[in-house]
Amino acid sequence: MSRSSTTEPSPLARALMRVGDRWTLLIVDALLAGPARFGDLAETVAGIAPNTLSDRLRRLEAGGLLVSQPYSHRPPRREYRLTGHGAELAGALRLLAAWGAHRGGEATAPEHRACGTPLEARWFCPTCDRPVREDEGPGLAFA
Repeated sequence: MSRSSTTEPSPLARALMRVGDRWTLLIVDALLAGPARFGDLAETVAGIAPNTLSDRLRRLEAGGLLVSQPYSHRPPRREYRLTGHGAELAGALRLLAAWGAHRGGEATAPEHRACGTPLEARWFCPTCDRPVREDEGPGLAFA
């Protein structure tokens, strides 16, 4: 599939503009477990500098992927939680983590708890109520 010549970024490019760096994805991953305070995030996201954490938290909030609420006014302290849009990244992060584990030789794919079979990610059409074959799907262009 070819893209027409345009200045509009692709949907993937737009997503990467919002969450396409290492620290941002690790912060989102940490917040998938539930709300956290700055110090908790600094410990969970190993190696992140405080100024980088502050910057990424501001960007995520400005982008509508998380909200912050004060829990102390003196000194000012905030708790961070994902919005619905931020939580929607869970599936993409799980797929990316599984891909990284598989490519690193560290682990197998996540397994179905009921039977132990490795899970596969597939496109599914809720209207047709069936999986979409590769030749019927969107391809890699995310058009």
